Amino acid sequence: MTEVELRHLAAMVAVVDEGSFGRAAARLGYTQSTVSQQIAALERAVGGAVFDRPGGPRPVRITPLGAVVLERGRELLATAEHLAAAVERFNAGDGRIDIGTFQSVSTVILPAVVRRLRDEHPACEIRLSEEEPEQPRIGDLDLLFHDGPVDGDVEHVTLLDDPYLLVAGDGVFPDGPVDLERLDGSPVVAWPLTCDQPGLERALERGGARPRVVFRSAVNDTLLSMVRAGLGSAVLPWLAIRGADVLADHRLRVHELRPAPPAREIRLHWRAGRTHSPLAARAIEIATEVATEVAASRCHGE
Repeated sequence: MTEVELRHLAAMVAVVDEGSFGRAAARLGYTQSTVSQQIAALERAVGGAVFDRPGGPRPVRITPLGAVVLERGRELLATAEHLAAAVERFNAGDGRIDIGTFQSVSTVILPAVVRRLRDEHPACEIRLSEEEPEQPRIGDLDLLFHDGPVDGDVEHVTLLDDPYLLVAGDGVFPDGPVDLERLDGSPVVAWPLTCDQPGLERALERGGARPRVVFRSAVNDTLLSMVRAGLGSAVLPWLAIRGADVLADHRLRVHELRPAPPAREIRLHWRAGRTHSPLAARAIEIATEVATEVAASRCHGE
């Protein structure tokens, strides 16, 4: 039975539906002798005749063995059609993709990536998860956005550099860049001491600033609310500032820092050596395109 092939079953179904080898050959685009060869191969595989051949103009008749083979053969052919359709949809970019993300990317970059993916592949399933652990791992994710290295055997593409800027209340500092030394002893609100925050605070210290942290929160909107309330200033990456639309808020001012702390790197990671699905491969392309557009908007002061 391992020698039964789908083309043999397709020939059998065509003969049954058309009533003769000749009409089956015309339907399949074969010669009649090719159909006869395929039926003969099927009969050898199943160990008996699947058709009685009366000859002349009379239609062929299916045998009891043939009826069994026909019933299961139609099921196999239908399954093969479903499989072919599923593979075609997969290769066209449908299917499912699991993406890990974090706050700033979720607000600024990811919405555009999701929108373009869904515009191109309306039937795709996109699953997102947002966490900001100190040591993120790819796990079962197809792709992971993160602002730095990721543990494990991974590859990545750097999407953009995200500079740190000072957000202060209106009038707290003169317009224009602010020297880091001006922050020494100044009250600030900041992220918890996870991810890149310790490195940022060390960079501030190297620049002569030891600000007085009066509040910590992992939520950007919460920090900005405290800046509006006058509790202190905040040193935040540009993506967080862009995502919160700070430039449109007359109560807040954004200043460059001199010297500027090292920018964080926004990266997109995946497991090393992994063969991407067409959907994941397209997501990487779109994320790169969107990040380039976002970086260009920063250069134009948007």
